[in-house]
Amino acid sequence: MAEALSKEQIEAVLTGLAGWSTDGRKIERTYAIPHVPGAAFIMHIAAIQDDLGHHSEATLGYRSVHVTISSSDLGGFVAEHDIELARRIEAAAEGHGAQ
Repeated sequence: MAEALSKEQIEAVLTGLAGWSTDGRKIERTYAIPHVPGAAFIMHIAAIQDDLGHHSEATLGYRSVHVTISSSDLGGFVAEHDIELARRIEAAAEGHGAQ
């Protein structure tokens, strides 16, 4: 079973993921992206989630996509697989024009 990372561990990892932040219980980021490309980005995020077998919350706004990631099996805390999901989402963002 995965182990929860401390807030300090999460913050250290997030130094390599620009735009991501944590409150110690979740990691999140808001991307600036127009609405229709944002919908395509949401679909790409869903495919990444299915590939990893780990799901997060992704919200489509008028000019944004907001992603919140934590592990429900850890009571809403962050584990290494959450960081991997964020890395994969981040890698996909540029191809959709998300900033």
